Amino acid sequence: MIRLPFAALLLGLSASALAQMPAHADVVAKIGVLVVERETPLPLSRLDLPPEDEALAGARVGLIDNNTTGRFLKHTYELVEQRTDAAGLPAAMAGLAAEGVGMVVTVADADALLAIADLPEAAEMLVVNATASDDRLRGADCRANVLHVAPSRAMIADGLAQYMVWKRWTDWLLVHGSHPEDALMAEAYRRAARKFGAEIVEERVFEDTGGARRSDSGHVLVQKQIPVFMQRAEEHDIVVVADESQVFGAYLPYRAWDPRPVAGDAGLVASMWHASHESWGATQLQRRFERETKRRMRDSDYLTWLAVRAIGEAVTRTNASDPATIREYLLSDAFEIAGFKGQALSFRPWNNQLRHGVILADGKLVVTVSPQEEFLHQHTRLDTLGFDEPESTCEF
Repeated sequence: MIRLPFAALLLGLSASALAQMPAHADVVAKIGVLVVERETPLPLSRLDLPPEDEALAGARVGLIDNNTTGRFLKHTYELVEQRTDAAGLPAAMAGLAAEGVGMVVTVADADALLAIADLPEAAEMLVVNATASDDRLRGADCRANVLHVAPSRAMIADGLAQYMVWKRWTDWLLVHGSHPEDALMAEAYRRAARKFGAEIVEERVFEDTGGARRSDSGHVLVQKQIPVFMQRAEEHDIVVVADESQVFGAYLPYRAWDPRPVAGDAGLVASMWHASHESWGATQLQRRFERETKRRMRDSDYLTWLAVRAIGEAVTRTNASDPATIREYLLSDAFEIAGFKGQALSFRPWNNQLRHGVILADGKLVVTVSPQEEFLHQHTRLDTLGFDEPESTCEF
C-alpha cells in the first residue's frame, strides 16, 4: 500500500480517493494574486500593524499545499503575484493574461474588484474575491466571472447576531463611525436585528474629526471623551460597534458610561479566522502557516489561502486548469472544501458566495463559531448567514 505524507492527508486526499479519480495527465495551473494597494489609516494599536506580506503569505502557503497534492497527480501550480494601484489595473491584468494566468485571486476593495471583473482580459478568467465584503457585490453588482471567498458584511453581522440572540442580549446600542464603510456595516447589523428578532434601542454616530490616531497621551484623552460620548444611552444589553475604519471602536471596551459588553469591531469580534482557533484540525493549518511565514495567520491570509486551495481542489477533481471548467466545478454540488470550521464549505450558485462559519473571539480565545445550532435551515445551517436564495437580488 502506498503511504501518503501526512500533509497530503491534511488536504483531504487518501490513497483510495486518489484511486477513484480519472487518469491524470500533466496539468499546469497558473494562479494570479492581484493586490490593489490603497491608502489605509494606521490601526489604533501597534499590535495590529499589518505585515508586509499580508494576504500574499496565505496564497503562498496555499500554493505549497496544492503542490503537495499535485506531485501525486502530475499537477503543477504556479503563483504569479502582482501589486498595483487602481490606475494600473488594466496593465496589471494584461500582464497576468500575457503570462497565461486563467484564475486571479484579488486583494482589493469593491470598486477595484468591479473594475477588474469588467476588464476585457477578465472575460475569460475566473476572478476570486478574497477581501471585498460589500453586499452589493453579491446583489445588484454581482458578476458571473467573480466568486467570493471573502464573506459579506451580512454574513459577519448574522454570525454575531445569532450568538447575541442566543445569549438573550437582544437590546442593542448600535454605535457606528462616519465613514461609508461604517454605514454599510451598520446597515448589516440593522438587517441582522430584524432577521433574528433583536431590537436596536438607539443609534449613535462617532464623527471622525481627524487628528492624531495614536499619541503618548492618547489614552488619557480617550478616557475622558468616550464616557461622555456614551452617557445617557437607552437601556441596552450590549454595545454593537461598526468601525471598519478603526477610528474609535477599540476604545469602547471598559471606557463606556454603562458597564456593558461590546461586540462588532471591538470586544467580541466576528471574523473568518483567529490565531487561537484550534478546533476541527485548525491547529495543523496554523502550524504550517507559522512554519512557513514565522508569524500568525490573519484573516486576509486565511481567505487567500482558501481561495488558492479551492482552485487546487477543483483542478484535482477535474484534471483541468481552464477557467471555465474550474468555475463550473466550484459552483457544482460536487464541490466542497474543508475550512477548519466544523462544516464543509461550498459556493452558493445564486450569488457565487462561499458559505462560511463565522468565528467570534475576544482577543485571546475563540468564544464560539456561528451558525449557532439553534438556527435551522432546510438545506444547510450555513445559509442562515447572509442573503439566502429567496432574498438574492443577483442576476447574472
